[in-house]
Amino acid sequence: MKPAPTGADPDPEQGAAGGSPAWELLLPAASAPARGRGRALQEALREAVRAGRLVAGTRLPSSRDLAADLGVSRGLITEAYEQLTAEGYLRAGRGSGTWVSEAVRAARPRARDLAPRSPGARVDFVPGTPDLSLFPRSAWAAAQRGVLAELPHHELGYPDPRGLPRLRTALAELLTRRRGVVADPERIVVVSGVAQASALLGLVLHARGLRTVGVEDPGSPQHEALYTSTGVTVVPVPVDEEGLAIEPLRACGVRAVVATPSHQFPTGIAYSARRRAELLDWARFVDGIVLEDDYDGDFRYDRAPVGALQGLDPEHVAYTGSVSKSLAPGLRLGWLLVPQAWAEEVVERKRTMDLGHPSLDQALFARFLEHGDYDRQLRRCQRAYRERRDALVAALAEHFPGAEVSGIAAGLHVIASLPARYGPSRRFLARVAEAGVAVRPLGHYGHADEEGEQDKGVRLVLGYAHVPPARIHEGVRLMAQAVRG
Repeated sequence: MKPAPTGADPDPEQGAAGGSPAWELLLPAASAPARGRGRALQEALREAVRAGRLVAGTRLPSSRDLAADLGVSRGLITEAYEQLTAEGYLRAGRGSGTWVSEAVRAARPRARDLAPRSPGARVDFVPGTPDLSLFPRSAWAAAQRGVLAELPHHELGYPDPRGLPRLRTALAELLTRRRGVVADPERIVVVSGVAQASALLGLVLHARGLRTVGVEDPGSPQHEALYTSTGVTVVPVPVDEEGLAIEPLRACGVRAVVATPSHQFPTGIAYSARRRAELLDWARFVDGIVLEDDYDGDFRYDRAPVGALQGLDPEHVAYTGSVSKSLAPGLRLGWLLVPQAWAEEVVERKRTMDLGHPSLDQALFARFLEHGDYDRQLRRCQRAYRERRDALVAALAEHFPGAEVSGIAAGLHVIASLPARYGPSRRFLARVAEAGVAVRPLGHYGHADEEGEQDKGVRLVLGYAHVPPARIHEGVRLMAQAVRG
């Protein structure tokens, strides 16, 4: 295909036709019977504009060039251009060529955004999202400039599927220092968040013949969805005031279980020392594995952080975490630390899944860690989130007297148990939703019968990290106003 002749400047949004449109779409029309070939070419061009395959501002080839490429007479192309110009599909200027008219800009297809949202909510207390405005743009940009200036050319090739050695070394130092993990850089795999870590573990479980995995009940719905997607069946295991209940775990017969021992989601408890020991005894006895999701282990407010379970038995615990709460989930950056016996299989799954995490992203985060920027970011978030937690507790005390708030020592959400007079739960949730406040009941995260949950009063899981203090007060006030009205 010859390039279209140059002339007037192209539309700044679209550029010249050059190589952007696929002119092959006109070939079937050009092969139509001679008697109807002209009408077929006109209809093909018209439909291409309507469907957005030729977008507004696209410059068409000259009639001579297009006729030569399609093997038709120049008169047919000229006639088609003139007809569609008269209809408003094309525009032409003296000496400037023929263009797709801006009048059909609406025909351009638009991508849909499938990211989770709470549409229409005036205040959103659904947990799981940090304050994205706290993302350290200046420090991140500086790290990016430094990496682009210093990164050797060979590191832009296919990376080690485990991750860049530089990043794995920095992560090992971080996790040992902050989370008490036994971190061998050779057993760390850099992943696209906890979601990919869970998928990798599920695939290895399935390959080893372990087709069932226990999950906390209540617990994160993401765990169930991720492991089910790998062909592994999930079995809910109840959680009591100390952590995963050991007797039901033994009774269900699984040899792998997903746990959030440092800050259980959603109840907010930290597993007791006794329950941690019992859980590890179970894993050793069945020659099994605990899949530890340390989703918010860095955020403790009133006491020292509880160390990761993996530090007590690195050969029976696979540990995973990410920057989704500390930086931003959109970075899709996390880590998986596996027992020695699992390392080779997990790395091979990672290799076949995506050939390794993007090198530039890894080098950037490594530099961010090495220069202390990540520790500064954690301190900044800790201050902001503690302020918001305190604002939420104060607002609940003011507008819902008698409410009990638990799980406040760590993390990014609390459990609010409201007095019986605000129930039943279904009516409360309906009125709050009508007031424009998005919340999730505790029952949303469990496998218990929904009708049975109605008898337990109103228990809410309230996320606060992404809500400024003033909006927290406003949201709680709106909830109280809605149920009293």
